[in-house]
Amino acid sequence: MRATMLDIDSRLRAATAVEQNETLASQRIFEILKRRGHPKAPAPTITDGWGGIDDAMLNVYGQVPEYGGRGRPPTLKRPGDGWLYLQMVKQHDDKGHFIGTKLKAIYGELSELTKLLGESTAYIERDNLTSRMFNARQNRKTLAFSKNLENHRAAAIWEDGYYNFVKPHKSLRLPAVDIPGRKWQQRTPMMAAGLTDHAWSVKELLTTIPIRC
Repeated sequence: MRATMLDIDSRLRAATAVEQNETLASQRIFEILKRRGHPKAPAPTITDGWGGIDDAMLNVYGQVPEYGGRGRPPTLKRPGDGWLYLQMVKQHDDKGHFIGTKLKAIYGELSELTKLLGESTAYIERDNLTSRMFNARQNRKTLAFSKNLENHRAAAIWEDGYYNFVKPHKSLRLPAVDIPGRKWQQRTPMMAAGLTDHAWSVKELLTTIPIRC
């Protein structure tokens, strides 16, 4: 099972995890984010209605309250102040047909969440489609599925590298300024996030030594 954390503004795949099930993959995502720049609290998050994300947040970021000296000492982790997590739950009729969505605030106020995160998971849904088109191992009803977890992880790492560094995204392009003969300046997610100043070639991606973070 693969889980991906996508930055809405830059379309950057900020973290990806491949594990045996969705619960473990989600927990791994938050462990990566905690190490990469969100050490104290999870990033504001919007997902579909699957119910394991809040548990993953608690496992990675939750804290057991300090014992006040009365009653039994607390043992369960609790969410911190300022956590923001919104679910978009898909609704279906008796025949299984999609009829709409319902927003559910898990952490934070609904009005604050929708203002910050919007009311749709369309970007991540489109990213899932892009991922399946890039990586045959994730196609549905295919013989190209991964038989080994490490091979699946390796394919996901390569795919994310190409997606973030090499492939320009039409939704990220900007009007070209002082570039004769060009209407648009194409940008990759890494460029949109301010992490590089150019679209990489495949050769540059394959010959650059990555720093583990």
